[in-house]
Amino acid sequence: MTDALFRPLGAGRYEATEHTSGPWDPRLQHGGPPAALLADAITRLPGLTGPITRIAVDILGPTPVGEVHVAAQVARPGRSVELLTAELVAGGRPAVRASAWRVVEQELRLPAGAGTGPAPPPPLPADELTKPPGAGGLLAAMSWRVVSGNWAEQGPMTVWGRLDLPLVAGEPTGPLSRLMVLADCGNGVSAELPIGEWLYINPDLVVHLTRPPGGEWFCLQARTALHERGFGLATSRLYDEAGPVGFGAQSLFLSRR
Repeated sequence: MTDALFRPLGAGRYEATEHTSGPWDPRLQHGGPPAALLADAITRLPGLTGPITRIAVDILGPTPVGEVHVAAQVARPGRSVELLTAELVAGGRPAVRASAWRVVEQELRLPAGAGTGPAPPPPLPADELTKPPGAGGLLAAMSWRVVSGNWAEQGPMTVWGRLDLPLVAGEPTGPLSRLMVLADCGNGVSAELPIGEWLYINPDLVVHLTRPPGGEWFCLQARTALHERGFGLATSRLYDEAGPVGFGAQSLFLSRR
């Protein structure tokens, strides 16, 4: 057993481990690990040295727990802003694509009162609920601390989460990748429907950042809105231990099992 989400195989190839599996089918990956792997590839691209301000992930189809190939490129260079893209291929087909905006690093003195100062994050509870009930795969590879809401009930929920394993074996895991793993849990954390009876699958994940994230623990303040025509939207406020870092959103496809 490899104690990481992915095992590197060289030349952009990775072997997904059992720790990447999601709640719908143990043979398929949760959306968080591929999103994090693409974020990692994007942050390693040459070009501007400034922060990522937005990353959008489109899930083109199920990603099996198995070998994947990742490639990233600077799609649109620039002196102030650049567009970065990455693609994950599984089983010979594109499975996940990501795009991100990166801006040039600057040191600016903003006028007094411009923007808002960092608000305190929700408290990080001392009592740790190590795993959600019945969790396996990715959810079991994370530690969880509940601020509000209840795993056994539907509705809005605020939780802290930490990825306990490296994203890639033998390599450090960056804060953005850690954040992407948790951000893709928004629809599950704030589920409005019982998972045994309904599917609420997200074909995308979009994260807008208000500052670069840091640390290992991140907070997800999530809620879900549903429509009877078969779709929904899960939205999340995202924090690290220093304060707010951004917002996440996931479109949802709804169906009875």
